[in-house]
Amino acid sequence: MKTSLSALLLVVYVLWSCGASETTPRDLGYDYLPLETGRFVVYDVTEQQFLINAAPVTRNYQLREIITGTYTDITGQPAFRLERQSRTSATQKWEIDSVWTARRETDRLIRNENGRDYIKLLFPPQERLVWNGNVFNNLGEDRYEFRNVGQSFKVGAQTFEQTATVVQQSDSTLVNQDKRVEVYAKGVGLVFRERVLLQFCSSSPACVGRAQIDFGSRQYLRIRSYGKE
Repeated sequence: MKTSLSALLLVVYVLWSCGASETTPRDLGYDYLPLETGRFVVYDVTEQQFLINAAPVTRNYQLREIITGTYTDITGQPAFRLERQSRTSATQKWEIDSVWTARRETDRLIRNENGRDYIKLLFPPQERLVWNGNVFNNLGEDRYEFRNVGQSFKVGAQTFEQTATVVQQSDSTLVNQDKRVEVYAKGVGLVFRERVLLQFCSSSPACVGRAQIDFGSRQYLRIRSYGKE
């Protein structure tokens, strides 16, 4: 009798465990880029511009992105308004730079930047997962790939324990360099971005392969602070 009762309890426990596991919500990774009114992130930005026969021009400033509200887009889906503000130093007042938007679908995050839609993330993030970030614009295929998913990443004095790196491009030849990388942290969003688009000298054998910059740009964006108003 005791053996039968024990067996019955075991069956009940197994069935309950299976049912519990089936109802456990799956983490899709939406919080790698949280969308919530009032959320903001402040970045330190360094930009360098290069022109032929001219000294490079370096610009340092701060950029603030804040989600100011929601609206219904042309597809009838909810979207978020991202107000981008800039200032030259921490003592200056913020001035509106531009307005972008973002929307999250079941398996992807789409940001509209300067009038173009980009698929910035796929959900859930998976190591080596590849997609075309330009599906919704006319710029041609651009291969994005997840790297270092779930790994820590340090920006200045801040360490973010769970991040996902999106390598949008990492190509370098004798005549040009195209490197675009973004790092997203859970519960925060974008914490680091590097964009390097350079054209090297190729007009004579003497300069080929010496990484002598003719023209182009470098931009580094590093998180300074974040929160919610």
